[in-house]
Amino acid sequence: MSTVTAVLSPRLTAATTGRVLRQLRHDHRTIAMMVLLPSLLLGLLYLLWRDVPALPGQPTVFDRVGLTMLGVFPFVVMFLVTSIAMLRERTSGTLERLLTTPLSRLDLLLGYGTAFGLAAAVQAAVTVTVATTLYDLDVAGSLWLVVLIAVADALLGVALGLLASAFARSEFQAVQFMPVVVLPQFFLCGLLVPREQMAGWLQAVSDVLPLTYAVEALQEVGRSSTGTGTMWADVGVVAGAVVLALALAAATLRRRSS
Repeated sequence: MSTVTAVLSPRLTAATTGRVLRQLRHDHRTIAMMVLLPSLLLGLLYLLWRDVPALPGQPTVFDRVGLTMLGVFPFVVMFLVTSIAMLRERTSGTLERLLTTPLSRLDLLLGYGTAFGLAAAVQAAVTVTVATTLYDLDVAGSLWLVVLIAVADALLGVALGLLASAFARSEFQAVQFMPVVVLPQFFLCGLLVPREQMAGWLQAVSDVLPLTYAVEALQEVGRSSTGTGTMWADVGVVAGAVVLALALAAATLRRRSS
């Protein structure tokens, strides 16, 4: 039996996915945070910018920034939710009990990733629908591509949240990782200042941050009616970052907090 087969069981991964989904179903506040919060935050941006006139031949401020926020908001929300959820598994002793069974760390994390990935798909569909109907967001490309990238961004938040939870000892510490993990990526992704206008060393840092590629992919959808090679390459980078973060999380996950 290969090493991968020995440590990974699709049956146990599916069982973990089902357990997490059942827990989410009974946690109405978390569901509201995941599904409704991005739409509400996007609505706030819409109210701020709806009366700002656009330059001739240019998209409105909301169309330009709101589109990229369809990726940023799910990333932030899923990072917070998953980092705290996994930490609760450790502090309650649930994780220690689970890992005395044949369930491996990789089964556990893939199960979490799959469960929250399904939640992210619902989140993305709701947010994109609200943005394009209630808020009149205008997108040049296919809305299905927007949903795809939003789901990928949410999964990136899930994977980094699971990784961050391995180093936190309390929920407060888990929240403290947000400024460390999320804010630098937000500042350097090219949304606030075009990346070509940054100092060379800041561009180099931006080049290794996965949110940079998520934002660039959404910007490509906003400019082109079809999926471009750059967009698909960016999605591939985000997917690779998700896999790498999950692998690192599996390697560093502790059974319980001290």
